[in-house]
Amino acid sequence: MGQHRKILQIVGYQNSGKTTLMEQLITQATIEGFRVGTIKHHGHGGIPMLESSKDSVRHEKAGASVTAVEGEGTLRMSIHQSNWQLADILAIYASINMDIILIEGYKNEHYPKVVLLRQAEDQSLLQKVTNIVCVLYWPTYPLDQPLDYPAFSIHEKAQYMDFIMKEMRRKS
Repeated sequence: MGQHRKILQIVGYQNSGKTTLMEQLITQATIEGFRVGTIKHHGHGGIPMLESSKDSVRHEKAGASVTAVEGEGTLRMSIHQSNWQLADILAIYASINMDIILIEGYKNEHYPKVVLLRQAEDQSLLQKVTNIVCVLYWPTYPLDQPLDYPAFSIHEKAQYMDFIMKEMRRKS
């Protein structure tokens, strides 16, 4: 391990299953011997308080070596400055030996992404984000026509985990 560092974003609207998918990926990557770091964007506004950092605690319990949550200029690792860009956080992570960095949120960044779709309104997300690796959709999402990306039902865990982990193992 350690020869390459993969970055993967997990994006979707609130309650689409991002943190649960992050836990699944962290657990599987850790089982395979990868060292995983996570970054979560606190997208609900405000400074992430300790009690609102529960998702990063879930990341830790799943096996992440390093976790951070960022919101309104506060990086809950706890380093404070006027503003945090994802690139600034990744620069800090560069000094830590990790194989995989999983990012929850930051829809406007351009790293490879898994997009979660729960409702018909979520379709617009596919036009707003770049670099889509695959899509996971809920039964409540009307998959009327094939998508331009590999797509998996949220209930096809074995298939999407295999697909995503193959992507994470690939050399850059």
